[in-house]
Amino acid sequence: MPDLRALPSVDKLLQSPRGRALSAEYGRPLTVDALRETLASVRAAARTQEAALPSAEALLAQAARLLADWLRPSLIPVINATGVILHTNLGRAPLSAAAMAAMQAVSSGYSNLEFDLPRGKRGSRLIHAADLLRRLTGAEDALVVNNNASAVMLVLAGLASRRRVLVARNQLVEIGGGFRVPDVMKQSGAKLVE
Repeated sequence: MPDLRALPSVDKLLQSPRGRALSAEYGRPLTVDALRETLASVRAAARTQEAALPSAEALLAQAARLLADWLRPSLIPVINATGVILHTNLGRAPLSAAAMAAMQAVSSGYSNLEFDLPRGKRGSRLIHAADLLRRLTGAEDALVVNNNASAVMLVLAGLASRRRVLVARNQLVEIGGGFRVPDVMKQSGAKLVE
């Protein structure tokens, strides 16, 4: 087994030109984590096999690959060939070009998300969608949530708390994020009747 004391320290690697460049690009805490993980894997490998210890440059290159892997976006475009138009596992409905342009225009700077401009005071983030939904549907009020489980729970809490709600056996399924219909119904205060 090679002498593991010959491996450079994390600090020595950080002080090298490549280490400083990695710290500048990825930040010191993440670079330290990558160097520690790299050194730990080299130590573990050295204990089980006879091999020369890698150079400092090789250690830094391995840490750089780790950093790139850690920060690579995990969401990527895919083709929906399932036959299901609004597939919940594939990001639901694609956004239109107009919707993406509007999001880009607002999210590239500050916005009035929770600020009532006419009154010059704090406002509500809920009004932006609620006003449009009330106008479109004629509803008294509206609330947007980001998943079906939330919507089901809010509707049941508002309309059926402590009341019986019928549900078909084939609907006792997971409805997103690990939520099952009976669990959501119980949280709402409604009583499930199969």
